[in-house]
Amino acid sequence: MGQPTPATDDGWWRSAVIYQVYVRSFADGDGDGTGDLAGVRARLPYLAELGVDALWFNPWYRSPMKDGGYDVADYRAVDPAFGTLAEAEKLIAEARELGIRTIVDIVPNHVSDQHPWFRAALAGGPERELFHFRPGRGEHGELPPNNWQSEFGGPAWTRLPDGDWYLHLFAPEQPDLNWAHPAVRQEHEDILRFWFERGVAGVRIDSAALLAKDPALPDFTEGHDPHPYVDRDELHNVYRAWRAVADEYGAVFVGEVWLPDTERFARYLRPDELHTAFNFSFMTCPWGAARLRTTIDDTLAEHAPVGAPATWVLCNHDVTRTVTRYGRADTGFDFATKAFGTPTDLELGTRRARAAALLSLALPGAVYVYQGEELGLPEADIPLDRIEDPMHARSGGTDPGRDGCRVPLPWAAGEPHAGFGGEPWLPQPDGWAAYAADRQAEDPASMLRLYREAIRLRPEFGDGPLTWLPAPDGVLAFARADALCVVNLADAPVDLPAHSAPLLASGPLDTAGRLPGDTAVWLRA
Repeated sequence: MGQPTPATDDGWWRSAVIYQVYVRSFADGDGDGTGDLAGVRARLPYLAELGVDALWFNPWYRSPMKDGGYDVADYRAVDPAFGTLAEAEKLIAEARELGIRTIVDIVPNHVSDQHPWFRAALAGGPERELFHFRPGRGEHGELPPNNWQSEFGGPAWTRLPDGDWYLHLFAPEQPDLNWAHPAVRQEHEDILRFWFERGVAGVRIDSAALLAKDPALPDFTEGHDPHPYVDRDELHNVYRAWRAVADEYGAVFVGEVWLPDTERFARYLRPDELHTAFNFSFMTCPWGAARLRTTIDDTLAEHAPVGAPATWVLCNHDVTRTVTRYGRADTGFDFATKAFGTPTDLELGTRRARAAALLSLALPGAVYVYQGEELGLPEADIPLDRIEDPMHARSGGTDPGRDGCRVPLPWAAGEPHAGFGGEPWLPQPDGWAAYAADRQAEDPASMLRLYREAIRLRPEFGDGPLTWLPAPDGVLAFARADALCVVNLADAPVDLPAHSAPLLASGPLDTAGRLPGDTAVWLRA
């Protein structure tokens, strides 16, 4: 292939609307029931009409799919279930012709147990140094080398027939790499270049704070500082080297960084490291004016010292969908069930999700929209015998897993499988066709039409800072440039502030022209 012109960094990422594509569930182009790159290419006009600036793709690499593609066997090949490398190159180019950039997902903490390095390591080769192999504890080495626990439940160690154990912070099929080894660092810098040379504009970094481990691999004790494998100082040298590579191509990074310490979080966003990081505090904040305002203020404050833009996201492939979460009683976010309280009122959840869409799209920074959120999809109940997410099995069935937010999208109400393609790899619930994109495109009051109009009008808020306006309890009101955003999270309707013209509302005003509860409005100042 000829080397394309590298993506240019003109600061687009500072205020972009980025659409997350979970390829397996987006659109099936060949009728086998699995979403693929052909399906995405066919739906590019839909994404262009939605108005997004970029697409973030969950891993499309060759993989045994033990963890939805986050167990990568080959970072330079597209999994045959999704298509080919040539198709990926066409997709990147065709999207760019429509003004849509591409962000790919890199999984640096671990690889698949089918990766050539790990297979060579199991055969006793020098590749063992690229992972964390250790003898066990106990009289016969029958105990794991330390007490670390997998993110998916159970010990973070698996014993091999030769008696040694290997580390996996996620599933046993995902052995952790040894980032103290120079070959691991060099390989990932080469992978970045491979995709940047194919026109990719950015990279999302999975589990970005977990790569570096204490070489002694000590037991984990609560409150121990530094943590043996989370947010270690030596990790920043890795991202400084990555930034130098990205700068060669004008490409950008977004890190998946879950850290409660705001000062340490901001270190990843210094000018010579990552450009942006995901904002999980906003996504997991319950529906309430005071808490949301605090979260917004804290987010902007923690980004300000390093000059990085905030990011805003309501949902992704790992959490319960927004409509379902916001339709539940406010009992706080539960990371085990990935939701707020019970039971669910979908009408209430939809009303709040519409208001939350206008809130997030009015804030300064970049916004991520998970596929199907623009359709107002609720969380789906997956039959137990159809759940594929390893979190469910590893937890002994106590964790429902993440498949409920990964159900294939409904595209056409009158077609089999709601227009997705073949019989979907995850079952679509009864009535799924009611959310179909073609039906919503014709309905001015639909969630899809709301998202399209909001993204079109978003430039009204300009690039400037946010100024809070006086507002009653339970109401958020702020100004940016010549536009106002008002969100009523209370029960009673409220009067609108002075303005010259309405721009967009998430729901109808009452007969007196007031803003009802769980409703948002954009106004021209």
